[in-house]
Amino acid sequence: MTNMIQAAKDQVASLTQTAYEKAAAAGALPYGAEVKATIEIPKDTSHGDYASSFAMAGAKALHMAPRQIAQVIVDNLELEGSYFSRVEIAGPGFLNFTLGPKWYGEVLSAVEAEGASYGSGGGGAGKRVMVEFVSANPTGPMHMGNARGGVLGDTLANVLARDGWNVWKEFYVNDAGNQINKFARSIFARYQQIVWKDDTLPFPEDGYQGEDIKELAQAYYDECGADDINEPEQDVLFDMAQFGLERNIPKMKADLQKYGIEYDQWYMESWLHDRGFVADTVGLLTEKGWTYEKDGALWLKTTELLKKKYLAEGRSQEQVDKLDLKDDVLRRANGFYTYFAADIAYHRNKLEERKFDLAINIWGADHHGHVARLQAALDGLGLDGSHRLVIVLMQLVNLLQDGKPVRMSKRTGKAIALHDLLDEISVDAARYYFNNRTPSSPLDFDLDLAVRQDSENPVYYVQYAHARICSLLARLAEEDGAAVPAAGEVDAALLAAAEELALVKALAQYPEELHLAARDFDPSRINRYLTALAGDFHRFYNACRLKGEEEAVLSARLKLADTVRSVLENGLKLLGVSAPEKM
Repeated sequence: MTNMIQAAKDQVASLTQTAYEKAAAAGALPYGAEVKATIEIPKDTSHGDYASSFAMAGAKALHMAPRQIAQVIVDNLELEGSYFSRVEIAGPGFLNFTLGPKWYGEVLSAVEAEGASYGSGGGGAGKRVMVEFVSANPTGPMHMGNARGGVLGDTLANVLARDGWNVWKEFYVNDAGNQINKFARSIFARYQQIVWKDDTLPFPEDGYQGEDIKELAQAYYDECGADDINEPEQDVLFDMAQFGLERNIPKMKADLQKYGIEYDQWYMESWLHDRGFVADTVGLLTEKGWTYEKDGALWLKTTELLKKKYLAEGRSQEQVDKLDLKDDVLRRANGFYTYFAADIAYHRNKLEERKFDLAINIWGADHHGHVARLQAALDGLGLDGSHRLVIVLMQLVNLLQDGKPVRMSKRTGKAIALHDLLDEISVDAARYYFNNRTPSSPLDFDLDLAVRQDSENPVYYVQYAHARICSLLARLAEEDGAAVPAAGEVDAALLAAAEELALVKALAQYPEELHLAARDFDPSRINRYLTALAGDFHRFYNACRLKGEEEAVLSARLKLADTVRSVLENGLKLLGVSAPEKM
């Protein structure tokens, strides 16, 4: 797909090299020199749009002062038919290239030709990537951290797909282990209280205290009566866990669907245990010499694996020796496998069994200590976890209202659940806000700002730019019969105002922003880009008149406005946010 910024850089390199070869053939410069120049975009447009360091980089090989080299290159440059209108020498010998109408016109043509796929790239080269995100314990409602992780994972998956990756989205359901046992014991305790009509009966100290547990216990009683009260506890606990999961998981799916998130698969932890894959994975680690027994438990040599990993990454032996590293239990003395063992097995399943080239997990920052340990364990299995497993750590969300922190729902008195949040604000606002900062930055979510309809609200600001363009085009079509032309019918030389040129350059930046968002696993770049593009459009709209302009100028500005509309819609779709035509 077209990247007009890269195309301009490539042409600077080509034009400069051709000029050098022409000069060398004429004897003006030594022949056969290999010059590795950099090509940058100056921050100050008075220094041109692209700057080449060819003259400085070639000074040694060409045995000449940089400004002399630069003058020879300029004398031999042929700009006719190129993207550039002029070249100037600046400073110690920079070659400053200024873009001409051909480039601006081709930006408009590229957006028109590629439509909804504009910005797509080949960074992923068709490789398979799994993005696993949210994966909240199915023991209760999803809360604010899940809300941020959900939109971060979903948007990152969209960005990676547009950058050429073959993307799979997955929710890992922890339906086994200690949390589920605690979940079942909590339901059972409430069930006993209902059967015996005694709220003072013992409740597990570490049990789940929420109203949702009471509701599940009541539902179980309504369906099964009191018959299970005398059944073997282990059998009842299994039944209650399944009963709770069968009701909680559909609720989680419904909440996420309302949030605009659909997964390719909900993968159950129990599947790994049921087919012996956890035991098999631990057995492989033992075969490779990475485990030992102590106090009846089986331990992973995490310390040794981490030292090997850190030394391979370039840390010194002295640095590694100072780290406070510890080994991990894989199988307890009672024969049960730990969550860490299951986690290693699950990621082996991703990389080895299902053959994903890359696995990306969205985790809360409180899990940072688990990252290197899991990667090192996968290294121990020969799966190159240090490179094939990427963990995007996400900082906490601070919910604000009236300038003060909000931690509890006014309705329930508990932590605010995702479905409660979406009753207060729109899905568009939630998705835009939760993706508005880099994952590594804490996020202040202002509930008051999220519902405001003015330029202070970033999602409103961007959506309003799109709606404003739609209304503008509709009004000019109705009142003046003005239609948006094809890009080939536009005289790009008429787009000469600073605001017009800045707007076209912003449009050209989109493919690069999308690629960088995928490369850095940071989809918040798209938010920042859209906010900046909306600002560029508003400045253009205030500076450049449309109604009443002569036909050729009106035609060019209509096309520019409609092209902005197209890219705004494109980016908002990546974020899972609507692009309204009226507001």
